[in-house]
Amino acid sequence: MKRLLGMEMIEKGLLEEMGLELNLKPWATDGGAHFWEVPKTAFRSVYDDQPNAHKKFMEKLDACIRNHDKEIEKMCNFHHQGFVDAITELLKVRTDAEKLKVQVTDTNRRFQDAGKEVIVQTEDIIRCRIQQRNITTVVEKLQLCLPVLEMYSKLKEQMSAKRYYSALKTMEQLENVYFPRVSQYRFCQLMIENLPKLREDIKEISMSDLKDFLESIRKHSDKIGETAMKQAQQQKLFSVILQKQNNVKFGKTMYINDRIPEERSEIVLKPVFEEEDENEEEVLTVQDLVDFSPVYRCLHIYSVLGDEETFENYYRKQRKKQARLVLQPQSNMHETVDGYRRYFTQIVGFFVVEDHILHVTQGLVTRAYTDELWNMALSKIIAVLRAHSSYCTDPDLVLELKNLIVIFADTLQGYGFPVNRLFDLLFEIRDQYNETLLKKWAGVFRDIFEEDNYSPIPIVNEEEYKTVISKFPFQDPDLEKQSFPKKLPMSQSVPHIYIQVKEFIYASLKFSESLHRSSTEIDDMLRKSTNLLLTRTLSSCLLNLIKKPHIGLTELVQIIINTTHLEQACKYLEDFITNITNISQETVHTTRLYGLSTFKDARHAAEGEIYTKLNQKIDEFVQLADYDWTMSEPDGRASGYLMDLINFLRSIFQVFTHLPTNSNDHAAMSGKVAQTACMSACQHLSTSLMQMLLDSELKQISMGAVQQFNLDVIQCELFASSEPVPGFQGDTLQLAFIDLRQLLDLFMVWDWSTYLADYGQPASKYLRVNPNTALTLLEKMKDTSKKNNIFAQFRKNDRDKQKLIETVVKQLRSLVNELPD
Repeated sequence: MKRLLGMEMIEKGLLEEMGLELNLKPWATDGGAHFWEVPKTAFRSVYDDQPNAHKKFMEKLDACIRNHDKEIEKMCNFHHQGFVDAITELLKVRTDAEKLKVQVTDTNRRFQDAGKEVIVQTEDIIRCRIQQRNITTVVEKLQLCLPVLEMYSKLKEQMSAKRYYSALKTMEQLENVYFPRVSQYRFCQLMIENLPKLREDIKEISMSDLKDFLESIRKHSDKIGETAMKQAQQQKLFSVILQKQNNVKFGKTMYINDRIPEERSEIVLKPVFEEEDENEEEVLTVQDLVDFSPVYRCLHIYSVLGDEETFENYYRKQRKKQARLVLQPQSNMHETVDGYRRYFTQIVGFFVVEDHILHVTQGLVTRAYTDELWNMALSKIIAVLRAHSSYCTDPDLVLELKNLIVIFADTLQGYGFPVNRLFDLLFEIRDQYNETLLKKWAGVFRDIFEEDNYSPIPIVNEEEYKTVISKFPFQDPDLEKQSFPKKLPMSQSVPHIYIQVKEFIYASLKFSESLHRSSTEIDDMLRKSTNLLLTRTLSSCLLNLIKKPHIGLTELVQIIINTTHLEQACKYLEDFITNITNISQETVHTTRLYGLSTFKDARHAAEGEIYTKLNQKIDEFVQLADYDWTMSEPDGRASGYLMDLINFLRSIFQVFTHLPTNSNDHAAMSGKVAQTACMSACQHLSTSLMQMLLDSELKQISMGAVQQFNLDVIQCELFASSEPVPGFQGDTLQLAFIDLRQLLDLFMVWDWSTYLADYGQPASKYLRVNPNTALTLLEKMKDTSKKNNIFAQFRKNDRDKQKLIETVVKQLRSLVNELPD
């Protein structure tokens, strides 16, 4: 019982008998008896509820125990026979049990021995199952990681293959799709940490490729530009050929009765066709010459990286730097056409690339950017061309420069760039081209004048006549009727000059081609440049020729005849220009050729030079005069120098009057020149003789010297009256010596009273005698009379004459003083 209480276990019935109502939990059973777990609080209530409770409890407990003992005895008695039977049965089976035990032990041993292999296999199976499970887990994890690794391997391959844009896309997939699945693994973290470095590597590599691309196109821009300009030239050539075919189809042509422009066009177009045949197999484009993939890759890469603005700024900045380098010309560019060609091809190549970038990329370059770049480049180009073209002195080089500028402008215009300012520049260069042409033709004209013999062109037969007529538009019905041999009035220089003027027009026309100007404007250009050739170059060459000392009087007369024929040929030059441009001369704004004034001025200059040379010859003869101004008596005949001078004048005027004149105009012109020259010579001779008398270095003149001088003047008058040149009316030529004649008559007759009395009267006999002149000569004779009559002063006649001279001198001085200032 104590054991049970100590175990805090008690039978439920006992507790109920004791009058304890407790919530008991069953704990164990022993046969039919049930034992219950009694809470500790129950025992505490036994002792604490009432006085002597413990004693009562113990008593009841003892009673309960006795009852249970009795029941146990009954139970044991009831089951004892069975127990005995069981023991007996157990004894019976003891032997069998031992046998069974031996068999079980043996069986167990045999099972143990047999199970060892099974255990080993089972352990292997367990280990394999564990490995299989691990493998399955690994496979699952690897299947999760394998796409990441495959994508990363693909990234590495793309990096190795320089497929950087695809590599960036792969990085995006790794970051957004694959890395989140395996972010817990260390290798993933390493990959994630490596991606920014790969992006920077891609940026650096792509930027390096872009730099290589920029350097490549800088080096090959001339080739790109050359190809683009060739294509533009070929396209323009096809247009010209098509236009010519249309003109032929409709019966139209720009050049009428003109074979040279066709030949010239064939010469110009032939090399182009040859070049076209060479390039006929393949037409290259800018894509064929340049690999733009670095730009595309770099643009896509920076777009993916979100740094597109940086790339655009860098590209534009570098291209602007390259533009400045391209626009910088070489110092000797103006020396050869290759220098200009290289300059233009580089610029064209630059802007062809920019135009391609503009159309195949979005936002890398814009139209506003290219327009700004082009305007900057155009200003620089115009300044460079204006500066370097000013050094060009060869018209062929200027013409080639013009052709390059036209092709350059047409090429860039085909790419959408405005080129109007270039064509405006061509008008400035056209003026310079005309200046170089004028200088070149000035040399041509000088050579023609140097080679000319200044004599009429001899014609031996019909063939020679047709040859000359084919070169120069000469028409003279009277000359055509003459038989061979005969002479044309002009010299060899006239047809040569006419041909060279036409060549000048052709040369000027070459520059006007392809300027996109109307026929009216081209006609105006040709006429203005031709006028400059006539009024400046040819006129200057004629004037210089006329002034040359080796050109004699005969040559001067021939020059006058030549200028007349050249003047008449100007209308044919106008027709020639009209045939080229198809612009009628009747048009209101058509410029006329100024040949009339040009050649008229040259004729006047030649005539003036004739008069000047005649006067110089007269001066040379006059300088040979050797008068004895103190002679007492004249020689009785004219001076030798004067007779030589008169004979020279006769021969000269005879040459003038016998020049070949195949028309009335030529005869009138030659006669007019001869008459004017004769009058000028006589006037100059009269003036020279008068100056000889009045020379300040001549101090004394005797009457004998005056008489001798009078004999010379008489010869001059006889020469004038002999009509050395026909056509003078009356004594017109003799009037050249009227001043000398009246002065000498006054001294020879000594009619001073009449002179002084009639001075100032219109009908005066000595109207042309100036008081100053008379006074000067009289004072020289007065001094001579004093010197020669020192011992004759006692003779009455000499004294009277001396007094008369003094009296006349006083009167003349008084008259001179009365003259107005």
